Amino acid sequence: MSAEFRSMRRLRDGQARGTAPGLDREKVAKDFAAAVNMDPDELAEWLGSPLSETVGWKGTDGQARESVGHASGRRIVTILRKASTDLTDDDYAHMRKVVGYVRRHLAQEPANVVTSRWRYSLMNWGHDPLKTM
Repeated sequence: MSAEFRSMRRLRDGQARGTAPGLDREKVAKDFAAAVNMDPDELAEWLGSPLSETVGWKGTDGQARESVGHASGRRIVTILRKASTDLTDDDYAHMRKVVGYVRRHLAQEPANVVTSRWRYSLMNWGHDPLKTM
């Protein structure tokens, strides 16, 4: 089904564009706050470091300029700097994606956490595992 068709169907069914039916904003915000343990300035500084660019998926050919996680980190900084009343459904959807990523990857903890690609990747997503150790 095409995106245009889905959009038209949502509008026909009375859903505004960009809304997520059944989205529990309070739960998403709570889970996001628990998953993201870096403040926006700290995360922005990390994203500006060369190490932050050494990890993450950069497309099927590995040639994308920025990894998915690095781009996500920039979006997380924007979300963290917004007032909660200014957050959109798209922001909440991204927050939910971040929570899922952090939870999945925390379950894969390596033996060497401090200088691991695992830690650097999680930090791109706003979570520094050393803060919880």
